Amino acid sequence: MKLLLKWLLSAAALVLISQWISAVSLTDYTAALWAAFVIGLLNAFLRPLLIVLTLPVTVLTLGLFLFVVNALMFQLAGHLLDGFSVTGFWPALGASVLYSLWGLVIDVALERVFPRPNLPPPFGPGEG
Repeated sequence: MKLLLKWLLSAAALVLISQWISAVSLTDYTAALWAAFVIGLLNAFLRPLLIVLTLPVTVLTLGLFLFVVNALMFQLAGHLLDGFSVTGFWPALGASVLYSLWGLVIDVALERVFPRPNLPPPFGPGEG
């Protein structure tokens, strides 16, 4: 349930971002759902590989190059989907920053709605 809500709210965030940044366009809400899904897949599978490959540049720029990686994921999703497009690197950078901020807000809100269960510590008293 939490994953479904996160997906729907992420799609809604993409709709808001497309209203704020004119270089980001969505044809309809279905395209927003697909875009949120594809961005999530890219962030889960391709982004870690890019982070490892660009680690020297990321360290040299004190982590700021991660913004470039995020923008590239956003642009790649725009190229892969028909109903979602991002024209230009700078709009992709701004949109990816906004999308990340909305993602943080969504994660915090969903954590309050669906709190993690209180698990007992892995070791009993006096162990470990």
